[in-house]
Amino acid sequence: MAQTPTLLTIKHNAKAIPVRIVSAELLEQQSKDIRAWAKASRFNADAGQFLRVPSKEGVEAVLIGTGGESLTPWSFADAAANLSEGAYALEGTAAGECEIAALGWCLAQYRFDRYRSDENNGPRTLVLPEGTNVEAIERLVASICLVRDLVNTPAEHMGPADLQDAAEALTEEFGGSCTTTVGEDLLDENFPAIHAVGRAAAEGREPRLIDLRWGDRGPKLAIVGKGVCFDTGGLDLKPASGMLIMKKDMGGAAHALGLARLIMASDLKVQLRMLIPAVENAVSGNAYRPGDVIATRKGFSVEIGNTDAEGRVVLCDALTLACEDNPDLLMDFATLTGAARVALGPDLPATYSNHDPLWAALEKAATDQQDPLWRMPLWGPYDAMLKSEIADMNNTADGPFGGSITAALYLQRFVEKSVPWVHFDVFSWMPAAKPGRPKGGEAQGLRASFDALKSFLKLDA
Repeated sequence: MAQTPTLLTIKHNAKAIPVRIVSAELLEQQSKDIRAWAKASRFNADAGQFLRVPSKEGVEAVLIGTGGESLTPWSFADAAANLSEGAYALEGTAAGECEIAALGWCLAQYRFDRYRSDENNGPRTLVLPEGTNVEAIERLVASICLVRDLVNTPAEHMGPADLQDAAEALTEEFGGSCTTTVGEDLLDENFPAIHAVGRAAAEGREPRLIDLRWGDRGPKLAIVGKGVCFDTGGLDLKPASGMLIMKKDMGGAAHALGLARLIMASDLKVQLRMLIPAVENAVSGNAYRPGDVIATRKGFSVEIGNTDAEGRVVLCDALTLACEDNPDLLMDFATLTGAARVALGPDLPATYSNHDPLWAALEKAATDQQDPLWRMPLWGPYDAMLKSEIADMNNTADGPFGGSITAALYLQRFVEKSVPWVHFDVFSWMPAAKPGRPKGGEAQGLRASFDALKSFLKLDA
């Protein structure tokens, strides 16, 4: 990914090629020659469509269609991905109107090139109107690209220790502190559920709880991210097809790191605590088994109905710890259930909250930021589906229905009722490329959650 300062600027550049945002009506107001070229090129100013207008010297202008709609994060994405290296100056658009589309201009140029030897195109820089908050856009881009990079990295190079390195890198950049409890120390510090899931991993990939703290003023904000760095399914082994993209099962941790980075880079007045239970759900002689009963930090005993429902097991210890601080807001991110994808598809995060005013802030932020979320019910009667005959609860429901809901209900048992809480069941992955969003790791709900937490915690005042 090119550095964001090379992608956006408000400094005048006399050599920059003009970029004009056009609807079908505005297209008719262009010169006769441009209208003729557009017609010959079958350019109708549809949303996201772009057209290079040639001149004797090269390119006279670039037209980007809106389809008559407002700008979206992806309005400029196809242009940014396909234009030649150089500078492009946005014309006739107010600063506030173009900021969200400028985000897509940058994200369309993202490329995960850690393992590639071929060269990438040079950067396409967008010159924006005076008054555009370029710094805020760049902070968003950097955080989203961090999520993408972490999720795209294969498990060979993204184990529990690598997640620890990523958290420690943030504290080196922004200050704060990061402590980690590793291996058998998890039992000594009363994190038995995290230890149980991760104990089968090889040497060097031991389970751990990463604990990042930053900020010493303002409301308390806790963020928890599921860090299952590879999920075989454990002894309830996944089929080969089910393991193909399980490097992304630490996508919740990637979101937590991305959101923490955004908070710190924005210098929000919060007391931030980010917790990542980082494990590999491996298979070996000491792997936890179906039918085992494990302890949790909360004191509840959990019968293991399925070792492939490991995410909620590692999260429950971290959620318990987060609530011990009595935070003003608790957010968790997890690639938790396939059931959420069956219900809502890959693009729409299933979102659960125990607090209606918090959901109202999230719903508004999702609309304002064009970063969709969908509220799902914490349907109390389904809680009985987590019953166990020999323990306080089972980690899976006793039937095939409502899998995303019962997973959220399991987590809710470890959240204090007085703590405003939201759980995001995210996919963290684009199964097929879309403008500005290449196939692979993706941040979902990050912009909405950042906007909502500022509103909910009254940080904009």
